[in-house]
Amino acid sequence: MSTTALLECIEIETGPTPQRAVIWLHGLGADGNDFAPLVPELGLNDVPPTRFIFPHAQVRPVTINQGMTMRAWYDIFAPDLVRREDDAGIRESEQAIAALIARENERGIATDKIVLAGFSQGCAMTLHTGLRLPQKLAGMMALSGYLPLAAHAEAERHDANRDTPIFMAHGTMDPVIALDRAQASRQALEKMGYPVSWHTYPMPHSVCLEEVQDIAAFLRKVLA
Repeated sequence: MSTTALLECIEIETGPTPQRAVIWLHGLGADGNDFAPLVPELGLNDVPPTRFIFPHAQVRPVTINQGMTMRAWYDIFAPDLVRREDDAGIRESEQAIAALIARENERGIATDKIVLAGFSQGCAMTLHTGLRLPQKLAGMMALSGYLPLAAHAEAERHDANRDTPIFMAHGTMDPVIALDRAQASRQALEKMGYPVSWHTYPMPHSVCLEEVQDIAAFLRKVLA
């Protein structure tokens, strides 16, 4: 995939001439439709008109799923997610996400009015991309995921987002990405000085009502 080819997206605007944007990345095997139904549930009537963008990751074979092709931001080689990571796939998707941010800039929305969000693999891409982005974001939402390529984050991060608020949430009963994996990512981010707001919920690898309410409160704060 060329880094100039924009990913297909679902777009929902909460009002005319959006002044804010949220780019929300789905998890492994899902697509942009996964979180689109949440937009009305957030009740962001008091936030300036916002464009929600739900991109579809490209289709690729996923090793852990017997090489079946599905939408994925990068390949996964083993359940522990750590010993061997798809460096090339992660960096390719980073470029695709940066291109979506650049398109919003072209449409009149500055990067500091954009929230980058993601669930599971999308969470990993949010943290990976957000730390390296050379323009400041309004915020990052890291849901039920982890920091990938963690050993490289300190050396590769850009100063632009050192003070950007990070909303990080995880289920205490998550069987897909263990809670301690997410906690280790949180600790790594805090050690680098990032302002992380940490939330846990009694849920598996999913989203719950209390979390949606907390997400809405975070978005109101950073997009006001």
